[in-house]
Amino acid sequence: MLAITIVIMAVLITAFLIFDSVYTSYLWYHSVGAGAVYRTRAVTEIVLFLVFGALMALVVGTNIWLAHRFRPPLTGVSMEQQALDRYRMGLAPFQAWLLVGASAFFGIAAGASASGAWRTYLMWADSVSFGTEDPQFHKDVGFYVFTLPWLRHIQGFMVAAVLLSLLAALFTHYLFAGVALTPPAGAGTGRTVGSRATRAAQVHISVLLGCLVLVKAYAYWLDRYSLTVDHSKITNGWTGPTYKDVHAVLPAKTILLVIAVLCALLFFGNALRLLLWAPLPDVDRGGHAWALPALGVSLMVLASVVIGGVYPLAVQQLQVDPSQSTKEAPYIQRNIDATRTAYGLNDVETQTSYVPKTDVAQNQLAPDAATVAQIPVMDPSVASADFNQQQSPGNAAYYHFPDPLTVDRYQVGGKTQDTLLGVRGLKPASTLDAPNNWVDDHLKYTHGYGLQAAAEDATAAGGPASASGASAAGSPDYLSQTSSDSSTLGSYQPRVYFGPSLPDYSIVGAPPNAAPAEFDYPDAASPTQQQSTTYAGKGGVPVDSVLTKLLYAVKFHEPKILLSNGVNKDSRIMYDRDPGQRVREVAPWLTVDGTTYPVAENGRILWVVDGYTTTAAYPYSTTTELSGTVNYVRNAVKATVDAYDGTVTLYAWDDTDPILKTWMKAFPGTVKPRSAISPDLLTHLRYPQDLFNAQRDMLGRYHVTQASEFSAGSSFWNVPADPTKDSPEGPSQQPQSPYYVTLQMPHQGSPTFSLAGTLTAPGRAGLAAFMAVDSDPQSPDYGKIRILSLPTDTKVPSPEQVQNTFRTAYADQLTTPKAVEGNLLTLPVGGGLLYVEPVYVPLTIQTPYPVLKGVMVAFGDDKAFEPTLQLALDKLFAGKSGAVTGENPLPQGASTTLPDAGTAVAEQLKQAINDAAAAQDRAVKALSETPPDWTAFGVAETEAQQALKRAQDIENAQTAPK
Repeated sequence: MLAITIVIMAVLITAFLIFDSVYTSYLWYHSVGAGAVYRTRAVTEIVLFLVFGALMALVVGTNIWLAHRFRPPLTGVSMEQQALDRYRMGLAPFQAWLLVGASAFFGIAAGASASGAWRTYLMWADSVSFGTEDPQFHKDVGFYVFTLPWLRHIQGFMVAAVLLSLLAALFTHYLFAGVALTPPAGAGTGRTVGSRATRAAQVHISVLLGCLVLVKAYAYWLDRYSLTVDHSKITNGWTGPTYKDVHAVLPAKTILLVIAVLCALLFFGNALRLLLWAPLPDVDRGGHAWALPALGVSLMVLASVVIGGVYPLAVQQLQVDPSQSTKEAPYIQRNIDATRTAYGLNDVETQTSYVPKTDVAQNQLAPDAATVAQIPVMDPSVASADFNQQQSPGNAAYYHFPDPLTVDRYQVGGKTQDTLLGVRGLKPASTLDAPNNWVDDHLKYTHGYGLQAAAEDATAAGGPASASGASAAGSPDYLSQTSSDSSTLGSYQPRVYFGPSLPDYSIVGAPPNAAPAEFDYPDAASPTQQQSTTYAGKGGVPVDSVLTKLLYAVKFHEPKILLSNGVNKDSRIMYDRDPGQRVREVAPWLTVDGTTYPVAENGRILWVVDGYTTTAAYPYSTTTELSGTVNYVRNAVKATVDAYDGTVTLYAWDDTDPILKTWMKAFPGTVKPRSAISPDLLTHLRYPQDLFNAQRDMLGRYHVTQASEFSAGSSFWNVPADPTKDSPEGPSQQPQSPYYVTLQMPHQGSPTFSLAGTLTAPGRAGLAAFMAVDSDPQSPDYGKIRILSLPTDTKVPSPEQVQNTFRTAYADQLTTPKAVEGNLLTLPVGGGLLYVEPVYVPLTIQTPYPVLKGVMVAFGDDKAFEPTLQLALDKLFAGKSGAVTGENPLPQGASTTLPDAGTAVAEQLKQAINDAAAAQDRAVKALSETPPDWTAFGVAETEAQQALKRAQDIENAQTAPK
């Protein structure tokens, strides 16, 4: 009785946990308006589970029933069968239940496996044509991408069904004396003297073996097409069928297919012979009745070794290896053409005649003044520390900015300005100084607050700038000074309930008359020293019933969700808050870019997520890694996630992509047309980094378009390692990241916002190529890839060489005090390629966030290191660069030497005092208004205290004993 109770309880608990998972998933999808996605996926999984589960249960159950139905009437008198009699007698009352149970078990296992293939099924069921044929079988590419994976799934199911049926039938025959391990001593069991199996068992097993071999023949047929997408063999850096595959392996697969069909017919013929003719004693004895099927199997095995293995090897060694470049040329060309198509590289503009200048002259940069004016010296990674220290309310006690920051464009002073942008994310309560508890973690600290922007380059309006994008003291030149400052970003909802680095779940909302319980931001003018808020949006799932509370208490393993008074009828629970994760859930067919970035648009903060349609089944194309192995990629979708209510919106960015069309058929209405993107949002979209990295990696080899040159491999390029990440343990193994920058390529009409990077050649000194892609979505050339291919005898140094030169020439400045090297940029200006690298130093030991110390530049063999970019360029280009960077020049007679730590401290102290005075002026102005603006007064007072504390910290650091 106790055992039955335990089993019932286990079943009920399991059922409730399944219900909890299913129902909370439904609630989540409903909360983001993606209920149709959930229903389509759930229905597809259920149908696949039922169909394949029922088929497996039916096939296996039928074979078990047949084995039992045709058991011999007598079990024999052998010791082996006598030992099994007690099992047969014990199982007799439960035979029907055992049959149903075994069938159900295998059916459930098969159904669960099939339900996991819902993507494969939907791609097949809703497939569209690519309009491109593969060069070997002349089938549409859609056959390989959509149909072949589903046919492979069917093949796998058939293999499993036949094998399980064969094993189940053998076991049943053995249990009921239809098959014996040792031949019985006499007849009377349905078998002749010396036979190990009854005639019925032999017929049954023969049919199943024939089916198994027939499925193998089907696999050989599919193997022929799989050759075009087989990535297991990589020859000289390219993939796809080789000469050996086409002229040896492919014919071998066809021959093996025919042999397998003949072998299956021998098994079926053997079963027919056993059924129609009484077995002769001399045939059954010793298993001679199986001679022909055994011969067929032996022939198939021998053929697979000789025809499938030895023959292709002989072709490779005797025909291909002696003249490999000639034999493989057509197949290498297929790989080149397919790879360039699959990665969107057919329209790359390569300037092979670009001969860069390496000598410097006065006014050399004058034609590129617009590009030079946008050169960034605020590294998005380094500047993150400044943002955290200077722009987080309450001395960064509650908030933090991401690392790295986002590079975007905003209108400043009537001009488009490259900016650094960051969202104030919420620090986990566990990192705060005060002790935290469950209420702090999940009910009080629930959201981030606001955006902060700073100039990345030299065209910022307002504030003195001694270096591009930097204030006079070397800190970022902020375009908005407070969380509520709308001068640059416009007015927007600043609260961030959905974004990276938020708690795994938060519970928000309260009755209308309840006091706000969520921490908003510090406020020195408030009696509580802070402002609180209550969420008033539609995001999250309502937890307005005991059942819902119970479900989420179980889901998050937290009983306080059910018991806490802070969770009420107006509460909503927010989870799965990361923008990339939300897009993956709403569009589970997308591969999501690793970088999401915020945009202030139409009064909201939106997270932009780039979504890719990918496959690893594009024939002849070479693979790369993009959140998995792929050989085809399109940036088909731009997605946004509202930071306040979590709404996910998908836009078709490349509506010509066949994979996107397929998924739009499978999930109708989930993707909006590209025309639905608002003009404001469109201005902030950009070319995604992961796609650029994949294309740059491919172009390292596939800029070569001729098979003969590709085969030699002498013209290949590599993505250089980031030399600024070198460590005492050795050179960096991290590839140099691309960077967003406004630049103008040779023969390009005007500067445009671009994503750029460099390439080097193995075993060759100097730079091999510079690559940039137009990243302005309003430009007709958006997505246009341009490459400057440098001559093999170029004198333009590689990033590694430039970095070594800098570290040798400026060793003292880079090590004392300890310097932080920013990103090393390469820019096509002055008829050549200019290297720019900012250098930062910690302000003080107590406040170690970095400030700009100077800028290193290099052009050809010349170099300079000065406090500002303008001074560095002027020094590099013979005293006058001709560039107009928009920087305020240094006062006449001012020193142009690099500032030491004392100078930086003095500038910081002056800046802090000025900031405090300006904040006090804003506070007085806020009080003088009618009625007084208490919110602005509180913010100004907080900023004044911050500035004064910053000044006090600087003074204390200088007077502290060394």
